[in-house]
Amino acid sequence: MAIPLQITVDARDPGRLAAFWAVALGYVVQAPRAGYVVRGSGEEQYAAIVDPTGIGPRLLFQRVPEPKTLKNRVHLDVNAGHGATDRSTAVRAHATQLVAAGATVAQEMQEESGWWVVLLDPEGNEFCLQ
Repeated sequence: MAIPLQITVDARDPGRLAAFWAVALGYVVQAPRAGYVVRGSGEEQYAAIVDPTGIGPRLLFQRVPEPKTLKNRVHLDVNAGHGATDRSTAVRAHATQLVAAGATVAQEMQEESGWWVVLLDPEGNEFCLQ
């Protein structure tokens, strides 16, 4: 039996990143649990998104005081072209949607292993769209 996985991401603004990644992955924002809002500050300490089918991992975004400074040691590969007849068109369309949601295109990559687009989420975390 597989062990359930949660991916935790440090964030300056957990709610904003959760909303962005919900668009990126087709997930939904999970209703806040007790303790998600820091009392007195009104700021979310945590925000989470879940796969509406219940299959994919939960992503938890936790507030940290410092900004991202270096390259990620782990990044997500978002397979937007999976199952598409024209993979590059599907990937480019999803990239356009993500830019509208706050992403930045860093570069397109073409290597022997394939083609993908490297993007930055609203807080500068790199991820690949393929």
